[in-house]
Amino acid sequence: MEWQQVIGFYQVAKLGSFTKAAAATFRTQSALSQQIKALERELDCHLFERIGKRKLRLTSAGERFFTFAESVLENYDSLVEDLNKLGGFHKGRLGIAAPFTTLYHLLPEVLKEYIKHFPQVELTILDRSQQTVIELIRGGDVDFGLVLESEVPGDLTSFRWKRVETVLMTPPGHPLAEAKRLTLEKLAKYPLILPPKDLKFTCRRMLEERFQKLGLDYQIVMESSNVELTSLYVEMGLGISFATVVIDLPALQQRKLEFLPMDQLFKPDYIAAVMRKDKNLSTHKSFFLTILLGESALPLN
Repeated sequence: MEWQQVIGFYQVAKLGSFTKAAAATFRTQSALSQQIKALERELDCHLFERIGKRKLRLTSAGERFFTFAESVLENYDSLVEDLNKLGGFHKGRLGIAAPFTTLYHLLPEVLKEYIKHFPQVELTILDRSQQTVIELIRGGDVDFGLVLESEVPGDLTSFRWKRVETVLMTPPGHPLAEAKRLTLEKLAKYPLILPPKDLKFTCRRMLEERFQKLGLDYQIVMESSNVELTSLYVEMGLGISFATVVIDLPALQQRKLEFLPMDQLFKPDYIAAVMRKDKNLSTHKSFFLTILLGESALPLN
């Protein structure tokens, strides 16, 4: 069994495609296919079965070999780190995924501090939606994700980081800013800027369900998945919108906006650091959590 066969198999199984795996491993599809066939001959079993013309599925033997391959590749990273430490170096890889706003406002200072201690670690930072972040964690494509705690599924481990609240964003002097109590009836009277429906944002789903339950007509004037973009159009008066934010964030004070509490409709939440339950953290990965959360941080699940 050759090392490249293990890597090739792992990529095919993870990506579900010989074409994508060939691109990921910088090989031709034909060469990769020959590697897998040679591996199957050596193991005397089929690792994949084809469903139709395009779909692949792991056989029972393939599933067991995938678990083996995943473990081997993870242990290889740990071995490389240990060998580098013997030589006085701290090398390795660290992958982090989070939505744009978290990466833009909250993570830079954490990463600056981290790089001071581990300048030789190879970083991969991905700007992704919350659902994509969770998929990347599950697939082992990144080590940590930063998402809302309420969105973390039970099969992942989460560490609570920063408290966030959902607020209504309006231009200064907007009539809603003077209202003693914000109700859905009052909100429905104004054009709304909301996240795209296909991205499954909890805020939009809850809001529309409640509007419909009350029989309220409402207008969505714009869809935006980026809070920075949304706030710009709210500021110019196109509509009102919602944001889940860290309340004491200095950047919020720089915009010409009103931030109105919406705790009567939305409960406070937390941004959480998320990882796989079976993840063995090497020194440089554990240190990222230490900087992010503090030494006393414990997982919530």
